[in-house]
Amino acid sequence: MTRVFVPVLLGLLLSACNTLDRLAEVGKPPEMTPSSDPTKEANWRPLSMPMPTRDLAPNEPNALWRTGSRAFFKDQRAAQVGDIVTVLVNMNDNANLKNVSSATRTGAESAGVPNLFGIENAIPAKVLDPSKIFNMSSSNSNVGNGQIQRTEAVTLRLAGVITQVLPNANLVVAARQEFRVNSELRELRVTGVIRPQDIASDNTVLHDRMAEARIAYGGRGQLTEVQTARWGQQVMDILLPF
Repeated sequence: MTRVFVPVLLGLLLSACNTLDRLAEVGKPPEMTPSSDPTKEANWRPLSMPMPTRDLAPNEPNALWRTGSRAFFKDQRAAQVGDIVTVLVNMNDNANLKNVSSATRTGAESAGVPNLFGIENAIPAKVLDPSKIFNMSSSNSNVGNGQIQRTEAVTLRLAGVITQVLPNANLVVAARQEFRVNSELRELRVTGVIRPQDIASDNTVLHDRMAEARIAYGGRGQLTEVQTARWGQQVMDILLPF
Protein backbone atom coordinates (compact mmCIF):
# COMPACT_ATOMS: atom_id res chain seq x y z
CA MET A 1 0.00 0.00 0.00
CA THR A 2 2.90 2.35 0.76
CA ARG A 3 4.33 1.86 -2.73
CA VAL A 4 1.06 3.12 -4.20
CA PHE A 5 0.43 5.94 -1.72
CA VAL A 6 3.89 7.56 -1.88
CA PRO A 7 3.96 8.13 -5.68
CA VAL A 8 0.42 9.53 -5.57
CA LEU A 9 1.35 11.91 -2.73
CA LEU A 10 4.46 13.09 -4.55
CA GLY A 11 2.43 13.61 -7.68
CA LEU A 12 -0.06 15.75 -5.76
CA LEU A 13 2.71 17.89 -4.25
CA LEU A 14 4.44 18.40 -7.59
CA SER A 15 1.12 19.18 -9.23
CA ALA A 16 0.37 21.80 -6.57
CA CYS A 17 3.71 23.55 -7.15
CA ASN A 18 3.28 23.40 -10.90
CA THR A 19 -0.27 24.72 -10.62
CA LEU A 20 0.86 27.70 -8.54
CA ASP A 21 3.59 28.51 -11.05
CA ARG A 22 1.14 28.32 -13.93
CA LEU A 23 -1.40 30.49 -12.13
CA ALA A 24 1.31 33.09 -11.48
CA GLU A 25 2.02 33.24 -15.23
CA VAL A 26 -1.61 33.63 -16.35
CA GLY A 27 -1.77 36.44 -18.90
CA LYS A 28 2.03 36.65 -19.08
CA PRO A 29 4.67 34.80 -21.09
CA PRO A 30 6.91 32.32 -19.23
CA GLU A 31 9.65 33.95 -17.19
CA MET A 32 13.17 33.50 -18.48
CA THR A 33 15.92 32.23 -16.21
CA PRO A 34 18.50 34.94 -15.42
CA SER A 35 22.01 34.38 -16.75
CA SER A 36 24.19 32.81 -14.06
CA ASP A 37 27.25 30.69 -13.38
CA PRO A 38 26.51 27.03 -14.32
CA THR A 39 28.77 25.83 -11.48
CA LYS A 40 26.49 27.52 -8.92
CA GLU A 41 23.51 25.32 -9.73
CA ALA A 42 22.37 22.90 -7.03
CA ASN A 43 22.74 19.82 -9.27
CA TRP A 44 26.18 20.75 -10.68
CA ARG A 45 28.99 18.38 -9.75
CA PRO A 46 32.68 18.44 -10.75
CA LEU A 47 33.39 15.89 -13.45
CA SER A 48 35.96 13.16 -12.92
CA MET A 49 37.34 11.27 -15.93
CA PRO A 50 40.05 8.61 -16.36
CA MET A 51 43.36 10.40 -16.78
CA PRO A 52 46.34 9.21 -18.84
CA THR A 53 49.91 9.61 -17.66
CA ARG A 54 50.88 13.24 -17.93
CA ASP A 55 53.41 13.85 -20.70
CA LEU A 56 55.38 17.00 -19.95
CA ALA A 57 56.60 19.02 -22.90
CA PRO A 58 60.36 19.47 -23.00
CA ASN A 59 61.64 22.77 -21.68
CA GLU A 60 62.99 24.84 -24.59
CA PRO A 61 63.71 28.33 -23.25
CA ASN A 62 65.22 29.58 -26.52
CA ALA A 63 62.39 28.37 -28.78
CA LEU A 64 59.83 30.81 -30.18
CA TRP A 65 57.25 28.09 -30.90
CA ARG A 66 55.10 26.77 -28.08
CA THR A 67 53.90 23.14 -28.06
CA GLY A 68 50.18 22.87 -28.94
CA SER A 69 49.89 26.46 -30.14
CA ARG A 70 48.30 27.34 -33.48
CA ALA A 71 49.37 30.95 -33.47
CA PHE A 72 52.96 32.14 -33.57
CA PHE A 73 52.57 34.59 -30.71
CA LYS A 74 49.44 33.45 -28.84
CA ASP A 75 46.80 30.74 -29.10
CA GLN A 76 43.41 32.46 -29.33
CA ARG A 77 41.34 29.36 -28.70
CA ALA A 78 39.45 28.74 -25.46
CA ALA A 79 41.66 26.97 -22.93
CA GLN A 80 40.84 28.24 -19.42
CA VAL A 81 37.88 28.24 -17.07
CA GLY A 82 35.51 31.01 -18.11
CA ASP A 83 36.55 31.05 -21.77
CA ILE A 84 33.77 30.80 -24.34
CA VAL A 85 33.65 28.11 -27.02
CA THR A 86 30.90 27.60 -29.62
CA VAL A 87 29.41 24.12 -29.92
CA LEU A 88 28.08 23.10 -33.36
CA VAL A 89 25.35 20.44 -33.26
CA ASN A 90 24.52 19.03 -36.68
CA MET A 91 22.79 15.70 -36.23
CA ASN A 92 20.96 14.01 -39.09
CA ASP A 93 20.03 10.48 -38.13
CA ASN A 94 17.97 8.07 -40.24
CA ALA A 95 17.03 4.50 -39.44
CA ASN A 96 14.92 2.08 -41.45
CA LEU A 97 14.56 -1.47 -40.13
CA LYS A 98 12.19 -4.04 -41.58
CA ASN A 99 11.85 -7.62 -40.39
CA VAL A 100 9.60 -10.35 -41.80
CA SER A 101 9.40 -13.87 -40.39
CA SER A 102 7.31 -16.88 -41.39
CA ALA A 103 7.25 -20.35 -39.83
CA THR A 104 5.11 -23.40 -40.70
CA ARG A 105 5.14 -26.85 -39.12
CA THR A 106 2.99 -29.94 -39.84
CA GLY A 107 3.11 -33.29 -38.04
CA ALA A 108 1.17 -36.59 -38.16
CA GLU A 109 1.27 -39.71 -36.02
CA SER A 110 -0.61 -42.98 -36.57
CA ALA A 111 -0.46 -46.34 -34.72
CA GLY A 112 -2.36 -49.64 -34.83
CA VAL A 113 -2.16 -53.34 -33.81
CA PRO A 114 -3.59 -55.45 -36.69
CA ASN A 115 -2.47 -58.72 -35.08
CA LEU A 116 -2.22 -59.41 -31.35
CA PHE A 117 -2.26 -63.17 -30.63
CA GLY A 118 -5.70 -63.46 -32.27
CA ILE A 119 -7.33 -61.23 -29.67
CA GLU A 120 -8.26 -58.75 -32.40
CA ASN A 121 -10.74 -61.32 -33.78
CA ALA A 122 -12.63 -61.38 -30.49
CA ILE A 123 -13.26 -57.63 -30.60
CA PRO A 124 -16.13 -56.55 -32.87
CA ALA A 125 -14.98 -54.18 -35.61
CA LYS A 126 -17.81 -51.79 -34.72
CA VAL A 127 -16.39 -51.40 -31.21
CA LEU A 128 -12.67 -51.14 -31.97
CA ASP A 129 -10.62 -51.43 -35.14
CA PRO A 130 -7.16 -52.73 -34.08
CA SER A 131 -5.52 -51.20 -37.16
CA LYS A 132 -6.63 -47.70 -36.14
CA ILE A 133 -5.95 -47.55 -32.44
CA PHE A 134 -4.08 -44.25 -32.45
CA ASN A 135 -4.10 -41.39 -34.99
CA MET A 136 -2.97 -37.77 -34.35
CA SER A 137 -2.10 -34.80 -36.56
CA SER A 138 -0.93 -31.24 -35.82
CA SER A 139 -0.34 -28.07 -37.80
CA ASN A 140 1.21 -24.74 -36.72
CA SER A 141 1.78 -21.52 -38.67
CA ASN A 142 3.28 -18.21 -37.51
CA VAL A 143 3.76 -15.02 -39.54
CA GLY A 144 5.30 -11.83 -38.15
CA ASN A 145 6.04 -8.42 -39.65
CA GLY A 146 7.92 -5.54 -38.01
CA GLN A 147 9.12 -2.19 -39.28
CA ILE A 148 10.85 0.80 -37.67
CA GLN A 149 11.31 4.14 -39.42
CA ARG A 150 13.00 7.03 -37.62
CA THR A 151 14.26 10.39 -38.85
CA GLU A 152 15.89 12.98 -36.61
CA ALA A 153 17.49 16.26 -37.62
CA VAL A 154 18.89 18.78 -35.13
CA THR A 155 21.02 21.78 -36.10
CA LEU A 156 22.23 24.08 -33.32
CA ARG A 157 24.96 26.64 -32.84
CA LEU A 158 25.42 27.33 -29.15
CA ALA A 159 28.05 29.26 -27.21
CA GLY A 160 29.20 27.66 -23.96
CA VAL A 161 31.54 28.32 -21.08
CA ILE A 162 34.45 26.17 -19.94
CA THR A 163 33.69 25.11 -16.37
CA GLN A 164 36.64 22.77 -15.75
CA VAL A 165 40.12 22.02 -17.01
CA LEU A 166 40.86 18.35 -16.34
CA PRO A 167 44.35 17.18 -15.33
CA ASN A 168 45.02 15.92 -18.87
CA ALA A 169 44.06 19.37 -20.28
CA ASN A 170 40.65 18.25 -21.59
CA LEU A 171 37.91 20.86 -21.15
CA VAL A 172 34.44 20.49 -19.63
CA VAL A 173 31.95 22.72 -21.48
CA ALA A 174 28.45 23.77 -20.41
CA ALA A 175 26.24 25.70 -22.83
CA ARG A 176 22.76 27.03 -22.08
CA GLN A 177 20.44 29.21 -24.09
CA GLU A 178 16.84 30.35 -23.75
CA PHE A 179 14.68 32.20 -26.24
CA ARG A 180 11.03 33.12 -26.05
CA VAL A 181 8.62 33.39 -28.97
CA ASN A 182 5.23 34.81 -27.97
CA SER A 183 4.16 32.62 -25.00
CA GLU A 184 6.50 29.70 -25.70
CA LEU A 185 9.90 29.42 -24.03
CA ARG A 186 12.56 27.23 -25.64
CA GLU A 187 15.57 25.93 -23.70
CA LEU A 188 18.79 24.54 -25.19
CA ARG A 189 21.43 22.76 -23.11
CA VAL A 190 24.69 21.12 -24.18
CA THR A 191 27.35 19.68 -21.86
CA GLY A 192 30.36 17.48 -22.52
CA VAL A 193 34.12 17.06 -22.54
CA ILE A 194 36.28 18.22 -25.45
CA ARG A 195 39.94 18.15 -26.36
CA PRO A 196 41.77 21.43 -26.94
CA GLN A 197 43.05 20.01 -30.25
CA ASP A 198 39.47 19.63 -31.52
CA ILE A 199 38.70 23.34 -31.15
CA ALA A 200 38.90 24.96 -34.58
CA SER A 201 40.69 28.21 -35.31
CA ASP A 202 37.34 30.07 -35.15
CA ASN A 203 36.84 28.73 -31.61
CA THR A 204 34.14 26.20 -32.53
CA VAL A 205 33.88 22.47 -31.84
CA LEU A 206 31.61 19.82 -33.38
CA HIS A 207 29.25 17.86 -31.16
CA ASP A 208 30.62 14.52 -32.40
CA ARG A 209 34.00 15.48 -30.89
CA MET A 210 32.45 15.77 -27.41
CA ALA A 211 32.73 12.94 -24.91
CA GLU A 212 29.88 12.36 -22.46
CA ALA A 213 27.80 14.75 -24.55
CA ARG A 214 24.35 15.63 -23.25
CA ILE A 215 22.16 17.62 -25.66
CA ALA A 216 18.68 18.74 -24.60
CA TYR A 217 16.15 20.80 -26.51
CA GLY A 218 12.83 21.50 -24.83
CA GLY A 219 10.80 24.21 -23.25
CA ARG A 220 7.58 25.24 -21.62
CA GLY A 221 4.60 27.36 -22.47
CA GLN A 222 0.99 27.12 -23.53
CA LEU A 223 1.57 24.86 -26.53
CA THR A 224 3.82 22.53 -24.51
CA GLU A 225 1.20 22.24 -21.75
CA VAL A 226 -1.50 21.31 -24.26
CA GLN A 227 0.71 18.60 -25.77
CA THR A 228 1.65 17.13 -22.36
CA ALA A 229 -0.60 14.58 -20.65
CA ARG A 230 -2.10 15.66 -17.32
CA TRP A 231 -0.34 14.45 -14.19
CA GLY A 232 -3.35 12.34 -13.20
CA GLN A 233 -3.24 10.52 -16.52
CA GLN A 234 0.50 9.94 -16.15
CA VAL A 235 0.02 8.47 -12.65
CA MET A 236 -2.76 6.19 -13.84
CA ASP A 237 -0.64 5.02 -16.78
CA ILE A 238 2.08 4.02 -14.31
CA LEU A 239 -0.14 2.35 -11.69
CA LEU A 240 -2.85 0.64 -13.75
CA PRO A 241 -1.84 -2.88 -14.86
CA PHE A 242 -4.36 -2.94 -17.74
